[in-house]
Amino acid sequence: MFTKLNSFFNPEQYQGWRKKKNYFEGWYFKLIKKKKKNAFAFIPGIAMDAAGNQHAFIQVLDGKKQTSAYHKLPISDFIPQQKKFSIAIGNNLFSQHQIQLDLPGIKGTLNFSGNVPWPKPWYSPGIMGPFAFVPFMECYHGIVSMDHIIQGELEIDGVNIDFSNGRGYLEKDWGRSFPSAYFWMQSNHFSEAGISLKCSVAKIPWVRSSFVGFIAGVWLKDRLIRFTTYNQSKLRKSFANEKEVEIILENKNYLLEILAHRDGATQLASPINGFMNGRIEESMTSSIAVMLTDKKNNKILLSDTGNNAGLEVAGNIQEIMV
Repeated sequence: MFTKLNSFFNPEQYQGWRKKKNYFEGWYFKLIKKKKKNAFAFIPGIAMDAAGNQHAFIQVLDGKKQTSAYHKLPISDFIPQQKKFSIAIGNNLFSQHQIQLDLPGIKGTLNFSGNVPWPKPWYSPGIMGPFAFVPFMECYHGIVSMDHIIQGELEIDGVNIDFSNGRGYLEKDWGRSFPSAYFWMQSNHFSEAGISLKCSVAKIPWVRSSFVGFIAGVWLKDRLIRFTTYNQSKLRKSFANEKEVEIILENKNYLLEILAHRDGATQLASPINGFMNGRIEESMTSSIAVMLTDKKNNKILLSDTGNNAGLEVAGNIQEIMV
């Protein structure tokens, strides 16, 4: 009981204690080399279907080559730690400050420093805010680090790739399924260091109905500016076509205008009722033009373009266009 309660208020930790079926949990480690020549995402997790069949997995996305691999491992190889975020899957280890990889064609250790977590006070544990306390959400989301520095190298297909002084991003999802329609985007590669954007818009099932929910955060040097469904922000526009995704968010103090330019995407496995039978596509080479305005002082705080952006456009997006 204490383990489950502790993990609830620390959403970066494993949340699936006592879960046996219809459940998934996965962490998303985004890694960009300093000169941006290489872009990878490593996604460790666990999947449980309606019949109770379970397995661990590690997905690998090569954003530049636009290839992906799904490594399926026995459930017995999945070993989460209590009271802290540390996940072992076979000989692979994942935490908020390090990953150790021992996969076919991929070996090495990377360390992370200067992590920028999303705040998690007791009344609002993480990016879900008060929705974290709702027990029937289809999918929960967490931000482990908006931005951090990478040190170390990986040997990938016989080639040593030095990620030192590159930048990383780390988030996670858990629950039953991904939303049936959503936009998701992220970049921490702007013209200056210390800036990061994360934004998503999704169809959220709610009792016998649904609503369009959103969560966005701009880390600007030393402060986090938030736009969420639960903090009285408003979604002014949500639109996508084959080339672009446009989102406009506003709250009492700030206006956030986003125009993402879509690039080539790669297919990944995604959860449906706990098992990884769904398919989505993610780009790691998109760009996001961002303008953040301080409404009270009529001052533009950020006008820049984030590169090496992660971008997903999934499902029946007509349901989330505003």
